[in-house]
Amino acid sequence: MADRRLQVFHTVAKVMSFTKAAETLHMTQPAVTFQVKQLEDFFNTRLFDRTHNKITLTEAGRIVYDYSENILEQYDKMNAEVRDLTGEVSGSLVIGASTTIAEYMLPFLLGAFKNQFPDVTIRLQVGNTDAVVSMVENNMIDLGLVEAPVNNKNLDVEVCRIDEMQLICSVNHPLAKREKVSVEDFRKYPFIVREEGSGSRAVIDNYIREQGLSLSDLNIVMELGAPESVKMAAEAEVGLAIVSRSTLMKELKLGTIKAIPLDPPLTRPFSHVRQKQKFRHRAVGELLDFAIDYCKRRALEFGFEVPNPPKGFKK
Repeated sequence: MADRRLQVFHTVAKVMSFTKAAETLHMTQPAVTFQVKQLEDFFNTRLFDRTHNKITLTEAGRIVYDYSENILEQYDKMNAEVRDLTGEVSGSLVIGASTTIAEYMLPFLLGAFKNQFPDVTIRLQVGNTDAVVSMVENNMIDLGLVEAPVNNKNLDVEVCRIDEMQLICSVNHPLAKREKVSVEDFRKYPFIVREEGSGSRAVIDNYIREQGLSLSDLNIVMELGAPESVKMAAEAEVGLAIVSRSTLMKELKLGTIKAIPLDPPLTRPFSHVRQKQKFRHRAVGELLDFAIDYCKRRALEFGFEVPNPPKGFKK
């Protein structure tokens, strides 16, 4: 019901890009441009200056942007209050997730959630942890799910599950028969890392530093941008890698990869991230409660550590 032109304009102004706004809104770029042009025609003035492939808000654009923030938030509050009154859980949510969570946790979680709340529409944005946190900070998504610690005090960060990371190698590797390994045990072997900005890479980097070394002390032979690529490279004997144990269920069952616990163990939180001050849509609250319970059940099923329930959530 909220003015679509205003919603589109607000998104473009947030990301300062018609292309990125189109991706966020799942629209074509011409459709985004048309909606903004319609709003400019309504006000009979330009809202963006467009020069050298860069856009900036005009003075009128800044006024419209400031009001649009409040208008869209008030619309969400109105919609949520009416839904609460009728007991209906519906609406549209935009969530962001880092790669490991998006590929290995969310398909099952969101499928189960949709079965319980069929009237809630969910759009998913996937990126590394840095990208997801940035989307939360810029109010581009309602909720972020990330796989590395988040230290921004302006965000609410609540742990869903404690994940263990382990060293993986081919079944023929000299370390394959070890029951546990230290950084010193594997530092000279070819090693595969994730890309800069990856939550996994940040956690591994911090772990190695705690052992008195750094990534530069490892024999890094490849940098890859997805967990599946890392596992395939390790299986093909390109090198060793450290990955989430939650990504290895299929390979361990088939016996195509060897996973070895680290000494000392390496764990990290899977967390929900959202803005502290942002109005919480009822559907977001239901998804959070559902995710906490779901993660707890899955963690117990697969032997992962279960954190204490976050304050304010149902057990």
